[in-house]
Amino acid sequence: MGIIGWIIIGGLAGWVASKIMNTDAQQGIILNIVVGIIGALIGGFLLGAFGVDTDGSGVIVSFITALIGACILLFAVKAVTKRA
Repeated sequence: MGIIGWIIIGGLAGWVASKIMNTDAQQGIILNIVVGIIGALIGGFLLGAFGVDTDGSGVIVSFITALIGACILLFAVKAVTKRA
């Protein structure tokens, strides 16, 4: 998947994750893309740790992986910022 695919999937996953985690009002499009891309890295790492191979699985699996990772990232950020 090219860089445009990463941006589109990351943006969509970051936006959906921000809706799920109720942080949409705090984020813009750039932060949604960043959260989605970092979420994809986190999700891919975690699924790889559990032995799930996501290489070449397609757009849907990539989106779900990015969405799971983005939700985990937003949960961690919310947990840290509420305590600070």
